Amino acid sequence: MWTYIKWGIRLTVLAVVLAFLHYTLPQRDIVRITGTYNRLTEVGANSIFYASPDSGTTTTTVDRRDIRFIEAVFPDGDVMVYRNEDTGWIWPPYFKYDSSNLQAEAKNLESPKETPQWVAVTHYGWRMPIFSIYPNAVKVRAVEGPDVRLIPWVSIIVLGMLGLALLMLRRMWLQFRERMIDPAVDDLNNTLDAVDARADAARDKARGFWGRMFGRKP
Repeated sequence: MWTYIKWGIRLTVLAVVLAFLHYTLPQRDIVRITGTYNRLTEVGANSIFYASPDSGTTTTTVDRRDIRFIEAVFPDGDVMVYRNEDTGWIWPPYFKYDSSNLQAEAKNLESPKETPQWVAVTHYGWRMPIFSIYPNAVKVRAVEGPDVRLIPWVSIIVLGMLGLALLMLRRMWLQFRERMIDPAVDDLNNTLDAVDARADAARDKARGFWGRMFGRKP
């Protein structure tokens, strides 16, 4: 039973870490931009998926913001809507302060279906219509076509550094356990063994004493 619980905890932690990385690391979509607009949006229970109020355009005590949006279409016809908010110096660390310029660039890259201009939109986050959650666009640039191959260098470097850090932490933990924990456990086991041996000797001695006391013939 305990084995299942441990594996359940490990899988849960792994799922949380993977979801965090998938949300935070930059992703790139090849799309055709069809429109850009601003909309007054009231941020409520889903505020965790929006920029901090200090980085947005909140003007009242109610978190109501004038958020920029970018509409796009994938090569297969599926649609996507991106929000365009500054991130400031708060997590995730994209240090984005040029949402106005990005909106102008996206507007300039709009194209009709007949003569498409394909664009690589770099973003982070998820699109969940049921919760009114949008990925945040951080960069747009024109590409040659819908089949262009883009290598996610940033994600590769970040994941590589995380993997290296985990290996170093594991090595440090193994060395710490070998030098500190294992000797302490061995000493504790030796102490317990010695206590057990003394207890067994005392018990045997007591049995011998009472055996001699009650084993004598009158």
